[in-house]
Amino acid sequence: MSDNSSIEWTDATWNPVRGCTKVSAGCALCYAERFSERFRGVPGHPFEQGFDLRMVPEKLDQPRRWRRPRRVFVNSMSDLFHPEVSEDYIARVGRVMGEVRRHTYQVLTKRHDRMEELLSGRLSWMAELPNVWFGVSVENRRQGLPRLAALRRTPAAVRFASVEPLLEDLGEFDLRGVDWVIVGGESGPRARPMEEAWVVNVLRQCRRDGVPFFFKQWGGVRKHLNGRLLHGRTYDEFPVN
Repeated sequence: MSDNSSIEWTDATWNPVRGCTKVSAGCALCYAERFSERFRGVPGHPFEQGFDLRMVPEKLDQPRRWRRPRRVFVNSMSDLFHPEVSEDYIARVGRVMGEVRRHTYQVLTKRHDRMEELLSGRLSWMAELPNVWFGVSVENRRQGLPRLAALRRTPAAVRFASVEPLLEDLGEFDLRGVDWVIVGGESGPRARPMEEAWVVNVLRQCRRDGVPFFFKQWGGVRKHLNGRLLHGRTYDEFPVN
């Protein structure tokens, strides 16, 4: 967890859950897994158990200790809607977000079906929280675009799509009901390349539908060398809520 995140679109990360399992092509070179497994077996380290999924209830109250309002990426090292995270524990996370409203919470998942089911049903009160943004990862057409469709059906104050890592051209898709799009290339060892035309296609459709566009990075093995300029400028747009 970090109160000074290096992720361009957030201010802090909060991890009341750690660890995850792979579900799609975007998970193949997971940065969180790579980081966590470096510390497997190190006594006393937060990732002593590597990337094994586990709840971290002692971290639930962390947002209360941050006095300055922040954008908070929830579970940057996991997935709140993982099937092994109980509905009760998701609700505990939601209650903190509802009680500590000075922060804006960004919840990102690849488990779109479970998010849609819970926010449309028993946890509908979480969908009504005005300071909580719910988003899905979209890395390709086959696995990512169905998540985007599910997101559009999911009740939320703010809906966003993290198109990262963008692994192919997405073609035409529907952004009605989506409030924000982030695009980025993969980074780190063996990073898969991203083509400019794929990014421009997403930007074009954001402009068509009036959706704020945030370009995170080109990525690559040495992402700092490639930067985050597109058409000679940065795109740092956020939703208005």
